[in-house]
Amino acid sequence: MATKKKTGTKKTAEKPAAKAEPLNPDRVVLTAAEKRVQAEKHERAKKTLAKLQKMATRAVAEVKAGENPSLSIPVRALSNVSFNEKKKLIELGDRAQSREFFNKSMAKKFMQTFLVAGAVKELLDVGKTTSIRDLFYMTKHTIKGSRENTFDEQSESDPVIEDLEVSIDALREELHLFANPKGKLVGPVVLNDSGDEIDLSRMGSGGYAIPSIVEDPIIKFIRSSAEFVLVVEKDAVWARLNEDKYWRSAKCILMSTGGQGARGARRMLQRFATELKLPVYCLVDNDPWGLYIYSVLKQGSISLAYESMRLALPRARFIGMSTFDFAKYKFDDSVKIQLEKDDISRAKQMLAYPWFQAKHWQREINAMVEAGFKMEIEALSNKGISFVTEEYIPKKLRDREWLE
Repeated sequence: MATKKKTGTKKTAEKPAAKAEPLNPDRVVLTAAEKRVQAEKHERAKKTLAKLQKMATRAVAEVKAGENPSLSIPVRALSNVSFNEKKKLIELGDRAQSREFFNKSMAKKFMQTFLVAGAVKELLDVGKTTSIRDLFYMTKHTIKGSRENTFDEQSESDPVIEDLEVSIDALREELHLFANPKGKLVGPVVLNDSGDEIDLSRMGSGGYAIPSIVEDPIIKFIRSSAEFVLVVEKDAVWARLNEDKYWRSAKCILMSTGGQGARGARRMLQRFATELKLPVYCLVDNDPWGLYIYSVLKQGSISLAYESMRLALPRARFIGMSTFDFAKYKFDDSVKIQLEKDDISRAKQMLAYPWFQAKHWQREINAMVEAGFKMEIEALSNKGISFVTEEYIPKKLRDREWLE
């Protein structure tokens, strides 16, 4: 039987596999937007470094000249602030204190100031940021040959950071320091955060956490269809408004401060007002502390008077809660919380503040004291779970029932 002759196919030589490039996990490819942010941050860092260098050079020159090295620190206290009636802002005065090395009561603070400045320089040199909590640990250690620590608690380092800010005229953000994020946002706004485009109308139930550093170029506004900003003191009330999608029906930006507004939230709020030209309405508890939260947003604070121009909103409007809401909306007595001695004392202090001298504010605060009770925003739920969304806020805005 004839056997079939094998027919073979011509074997072609295989090409060697392309040599894979080694992986480089440290290599980061930046987008054009990210490159612009980095370049602008670098320029700002150079300016801040120059200010630190000037402070250090002056101290070294004094040492070499046999003089007592010192720093001039503006006084951040009630005695050195004033209310500018024209601007409607709390402003820092001209008084300053000399912080001297050869002074037993000042030597430690002098050392702490330069320790913080040194840590800040390190951050600026490498282009990194860190938290004010981490900076505390960066600068805390036991001084060699002693049992004395440079810092014992963060409550010591935080004021020194503010001293450094105001003494060299550089914002905390320019020192590459940040605090823990506080506050939430949701609404019809698209922004760029460090090169990432973020749509605040697609933030779900949690919202967008307001960063500590919200300056341009870190945060840039791309577009917005919002008509106003509603600031709510309480996270729980913010969550109710967000779940009800109030921001969508009202075409507004909804912000929660989670109590007293952090610097990031206050600065973001001012940017909304000045750059997007949006009116701002504030909803806080009906107690002296709620009114104070509103007043800080509006006029600024004593401790941060040197930043009022960047943080305060003189045209911010108060829409509630008001003592007069109790009768107007026919709440029952279950929403009343008796005023404590501290509440009454605080209210009387506020009656004397220059920014609460208008007749409508004197009437509002006196009515609270005379009524003898306070109310939390959550009291609105006494009239229905969505009463705040469907009736209270819409009526306040529609009838222009606000105070300025």
